[in-house]
Amino acid sequence: MEDAATPVSAQKQAASQRRAPSQQRSRERVERMLAAASALIAEQGSDAMRMGEVAERAGVSIGSLYQFFPDKRAIIWALAERYTAESQSCISAALAGISDAERLQSAFSELVDIYYRLFLAEPVIRDIWSGTQADKALRQLELADSRANAEFLSAVLKRLRPAADPATLETTAFLVWQMGEAAMRLAISVERQEGDRLVAAYKRMALRELLAE
Repeated sequence: MEDAATPVSAQKQAASQRRAPSQQRSRERVERMLAAASALIAEQGSDAMRMGEVAERAGVSIGSLYQFFPDKRAIIWALAERYTAESQSCISAALAGISDAERLQSAFSELVDIYYRLFLAEPVIRDIWSGTQADKALRQLELADSRANAEFLSAVLKRLRPAADPATLETTAFLVWQMGEAAMRLAISVERQEGDRLVAAYKRMALRELLAE
């Protein structure tokens, strides 16, 4: 039975499953492996992806692949960590320095639209995202990512509403972010027209809460 891991310990556990490349040539080889895995996931989904296929497409031996990724789950972890880091960087930059409600409304709406378009366009991200529901450690990574992103948002709320209770603002930001992830999952699982309406409705609901006095 898998132990219940905290977000931090889950990330450490995943990192320990694979060897980190220390030389430029090794890093380039790992990049080819991850690119090959991404292409295969886009074509057939992560469930159907096989380690031998990844090695063949990346132009490396199966032994070389196993040096860095002991199993398919380690590849999924590496891709998930990469997308998580990229998303946190994007969100942090978008929300940095916001000090008025108008800019928050604009930045938040734009972030929601960006992520909706991203998940519509990137089958790899959709596959990994849906896979988190069946993998406890990936769920912990997703939760840690959500908390980190909510911290960026709560920092803005604290600047806009300095008299409000900080814990309440943190809870609001976390809940708004979690609801956004659920809304995205729903939106990409239905027809595009309905998905567009769901995303628009989520933005209206979230902004009413975020901009409340």
